[in-house]
Amino acid sequence: MNRIVGLETEYGCLSDDPLGPAAAVGAVRNWIFEGRRHGLPDVCQRDWDEPAGNGGFLFNGGRAYVDMGHLEICTPECLSLRDLIVYDRAGDALINVAMQALGLDGRAGFVRNNIDHYSGATFGCHENYLVRRKAPLAEANVLSLIVFLTLRVLYTGAGRVGASLGAENRGDLQSDQANPHFQISQRADYINNDLFEWVQFNRAIINTRDEPLADPRRYRRLHLLHGDTSVLPFTLGLKIGTTSLMLDLLEINHLPPVCLADAVHTFRRLSHQTTGPWRVELATGETCDALELLGRYHAAAAAEFAGRDEETDTVLRFWKETLSQLAADPASLCGRIDWITKQTIFSQFVEREGLSWDDPWLRSQDLEFHHIHPARSLGLALDQTPPPWNFNPEHVDSACRLPPVDTRAAARSALMHVAAKHDRKHYFVDWEIFDLEGHATLHLLNPFDPSPPELVKAVPSLGEALRGSQSPPGSTP
Repeated sequence: MNRIVGLETEYGCLSDDPLGPAAAVGAVRNWIFEGRRHGLPDVCQRDWDEPAGNGGFLFNGGRAYVDMGHLEICTPECLSLRDLIVYDRAGDALINVAMQALGLDGRAGFVRNNIDHYSGATFGCHENYLVRRKAPLAEANVLSLIVFLTLRVLYTGAGRVGASLGAENRGDLQSDQANPHFQISQRADYINNDLFEWVQFNRAIINTRDEPLADPRRYRRLHLLHGDTSVLPFTLGLKIGTTSLMLDLLEINHLPPVCLADAVHTFRRLSHQTTGPWRVELATGETCDALELLGRYHAAAAAEFAGRDEETDTVLRFWKETLSQLAADPASLCGRIDWITKQTIFSQFVEREGLSWDDPWLRSQDLEFHHIHPARSLGLALDQTPPPWNFNPEHVDSACRLPPVDTRAAARSALMHVAAKHDRKHYFVDWEIFDLEGHATLHLLNPFDPSPPELVKAVPSLGEALRGSQSPPGSTP
């Protein structure tokens, strides 16, 4: 990729505890940081809802904490698509190891989905893309980017049984093409705006908060919260890879000139239409095939970036194949695209068991599709992700412990190990800041730099100054 990318995944929790899942969520969070097993816990309050001990940074460069009752795990900053996929799954692996160590297997479980079927609440998977500050954010470019982010749901949706009460009240299911039993996206029913600053109550396709977590003179951060949490690695790779290419086009001012009549309405309507052709209305009043529009974006990216590197060519090839299969035979994407895989196996399940689509059993199976334990995940059981986006347990195990070597996550991890080795109790860690009592604050403002001059200068002096300190006892999973 031509940019830094990171994911924030909020996990749902299933528990047989009469008091709810809070005990399991807290126990897993505490296990991760106990004895500084996988990271340094926060020793300072970060915000009004993030007291000390609520979470911390991981030695792999990521972060884990509790957000509004959900365990949330962030990947480190990643510069390659394969790294992002592997570090995303490292979060699942950490939880699974913690659950086994705590003896919670069978009593609780975690799912990487976006809705609570019981309460109707939604929780997210946030995508973060570093964008150069010089990117031309003219109205035409922003509107074109919104078109892509709206239409990509056709290959990025995780699938959902049923609809939200809000969708029913709005009449989103009244269209002749709407599927009343199953939809493509878990998040679409909850998106209310195309552009908005806050992340709750008025969720938007593009979150406009300008919080770069890097040098603000050079970078901004595109924070997306309308996408679903991906189960299959192929879906995740295609979601992140194609979006990154669109931002490449944005930065050189080459996005296709196209605008939807109503992006939010289109997003919701597409989610409820599980068979093509998918027709959308443009701002000009014309209607156009959504796959044909996505083909324009693919063609623009291929014209500019084909041959740039192997990773780019892989994304372009998989993207073109997926659009062709969506048009001709969507079922052939079973094992690659989340929503198609889920719809395929659930349709077979309904027919075999003689169920109605509103049977509670099916909603239970919906959650099992997203379960993070490999032995229980219905989605991962059908995984057909091809190289180079597949991986083995050794890759994931390494990602649980070690940061990417080509981003500032490596610098943060090195500084954290200094503090942990010498049992320092007064420190502050953030994405772009490291502060250790008695030493000058380090500002890691370039996310592309794994070994900034400030770190090269500071780490030896920190190590020498703290050499006589007592090291904490080591602990392993």
